[in-house]
Amino acid sequence: MNKTAWIIFSAITVGAFGLLVYLSGSNKIDVSKADITAAQTASTQNGNIADHVYGKAGSKVTLIDYGDFQCPGCGTAHPTIKAVTEAYKDQLQFIFRNYPLTESHPNAKAAAGAVEAAGLQGKYWEMHNKIYESQSEWENLEGSARADMFSSYAKTLGLNADKFNVDISGSAINKKIEYDKALGQKAKLDATPSFYLNGKKLPSSTWGDETKLKEAINTELKKAGITPPSNN
Repeated sequence: MNKTAWIIFSAITVGAFGLLVYLSGSNKIDVSKADITAAQTASTQNGNIADHVYGKAGSKVTLIDYGDFQCPGCGTAHPTIKAVTEAYKDQLQFIFRNYPLTESHPNAKAAAGAVEAAGLQGKYWEMHNKIYESQSEWENLEGSARADMFSSYAKTLGLNADKFNVDISGSAINKKIEYDKALGQKAKLDATPSFYLNGKKLPSSTWGDETKLKEAINTELKKAGITPPSNN
């Protein structure tokens, strides 16, 4: 390649790369002003789907979970988190945010979509639990087999299956998932699951141990002037 041809080739390559960067930047979700320690309200950025809160909405003590529904570690942690958040539902607000690691877990985003679609019919936490507790049933499925499995869960929960199947791949849910991921990136996630208690990241030795997790929550409740449950 002569000098003139090389210059032309370089100009085209740089131009194409610049276009990709521009397009990527134009679609980037801006969470620079978002308070990632607080429950997010519905907005155009998240498809008008607010954070899902389990327990006492507005509590001064918040536990946030950034999870991937196909992640084995997330599935293993689920029973402990479910038990603890149920025990503290009158004192604590628990928020789950989607962080699907699609390169290693190809079904993670579809699973997140199924949970969000159920949420649009008022059954977010029921589907959240079902998806985690049935992880082994769907984690290796593809295409229509996966879609049929999720649709069967929707029917079991009494959802309108037609609406569910439309919503699961809709733009609103995609925006919600991508918004959650942007919040996780702002939090500088390095793994799933990642848990933050009142903005402080918890080590796995804490969130993976029911007793230690309860102790951490009790400490935050007492700081906030909230009495922990009598049996915890």
